[in-house]
Amino acid sequence: MDEENLRKRKISTEEKNGNLALDKTESEGTKKEPEQMALKKQVGLLSGISLIVGTMIGSGIFISPKAVLSNTGAVGPCLVVWAACGVLSTLGALCYADLGTMITKSGGEYAYLLEAFGPIPAFLYSWMCIFVSKPSSFAIISLSFAEYAAAPFYPGCVPPPLVIKCLAAVAIILITALNSISVKLANYVQNFLTAAKLLIVAVIIVAGIVLIAQGNTRNFENSFDGAKTSFGSISLAFYNGLWSYDGWNQLNYITEELKNPFRNLPLSIIIGIPLVTVCYILVNVAYFTTMTPAELLDSSAVAVTFGDRVLTPASWLVPLFVVLSTFGAANGSCFTAGRLTFATAREGHMVKILSYINVRHLTPSPALIFNGVLAIIYIIPTDINTLINYFSFASWIFYGLTTFSLIVMTFRRKDLKRPVKVPIVLPIVVTVVAIYLVLAPIIDAPDLAYLYCSLFIVGGLIFYVLFIYFHFNWTRKIMKPITKHLQLFLEVVPAENEQ
Repeated sequence: MDEENLRKRKISTEEKNGNLALDKTESEGTKKEPEQMALKKQVGLLSGISLIVGTMIGSGIFISPKAVLSNTGAVGPCLVVWAACGVLSTLGALCYADLGTMITKSGGEYAYLLEAFGPIPAFLYSWMCIFVSKPSSFAIISLSFAEYAAAPFYPGCVPPPLVIKCLAAVAIILITALNSISVKLANYVQNFLTAAKLLIVAVIIVAGIVLIAQGNTRNFENSFDGAKTSFGSISLAFYNGLWSYDGWNQLNYITEELKNPFRNLPLSIIIGIPLVTVCYILVNVAYFTTMTPAELLDSSAVAVTFGDRVLTPASWLVPLFVVLSTFGAANGSCFTAGRLTFATAREGHMVKILSYINVRHLTPSPALIFNGVLAIIYIIPTDINTLINYFSFASWIFYGLTTFSLIVMTFRRKDLKRPVKVPIVLPIVVTVVAIYLVLAPIIDAPDLAYLYCSLFIVGGLIFYVLFIYFHFNWTRKIMKPITKHLQLFLEVVPAENEQ
């Protein structure tokens, strides 16, 4: 019996030693480490530029020219507004590059307001952004995608609203699923669609240059005659122009996923936004080579009208590439909106399940799905231009507050390292312009909708006090089983820095 026990113990020891040797060999040969439950740095310089360009060039350049022209009244000031919007976006993005390399957390404005002013302003921003701005932006772009995608199937008439809404909902579901499955796949799709939209923009620009060379410049003569110069009309023109530029701050939402953010964040901004600005100005110039201001205002789809007049044999290319462009912009919007929701929940300002990541794909899938669900709700029919005005009004309140936070931290937080340091005059200029953009439409043409928008933002304080400041036990009791079942269903866990 003793010999039998000794023999079994010897075999067990040899097996254990063998397993240890095998583990050691695998460790030395492959050096495979367990994957960390956190967001991965998978976004490089090219993907960063593609994300900026791909998000900015979306539906705006195809729907906003009419609104900018109607609020400026003439070709000259219209082009000036487009250029000024590009300059303002670049200045704002440079301020954000300073903030993004100083505070290397995902979440964009939320992370910077939290650092500079504390939890309440940060929460109010996330409240407005998560429940209104981001999903409504996603919805507007998806509706624009659906309109252009459905148009070829309804020649000579407008597609039924139900078809457009259903197609927009399908697009939202596909994009949300894509971003939940893989960051790399979402980036590959974004890069491809960015190349596609730059191609159609290049075609329009080249066609415009050819038409100018042929002498089609009558719309640029006396181009400032009839210009509107009222306090409010200029701000509304900026709202619609800046809607087309919206996305200049998108890279700050994914700072934690950027490779070498100190280099790639400012480089992506310096390359991406001026590229978009030049494209927008030249595209608008191209439009005016074929359409008078009155004709442009009467057009239901400016880019399609341009294609029908100039690219007659291949006019079908324009709506096709507009579809790709809007899909790419919606993809970029979804990608960054999910990161804002993730960062907010991680700080305890949203339900915890939204700060969890998928164990298989390492993506913030609960946050992405939440944003997608809200976007589907927002595809209820409404006036797009009105949505854009109120979206811009709400957004620029916090854009101004964020650039002001850079001024505050320049003096109060001298201990923070600033790899990218912009002159103090830049955040001052952007803050002053933001104050003008917020106040001008209210002073010139007061509207109850601006009051409702402001009340909604301030109303977030009620939610903050009840559910975050006091941490009511009954809310935790309700959310605990819900979180448990959602975890099992979505296969998500807290990020390692939460555990």
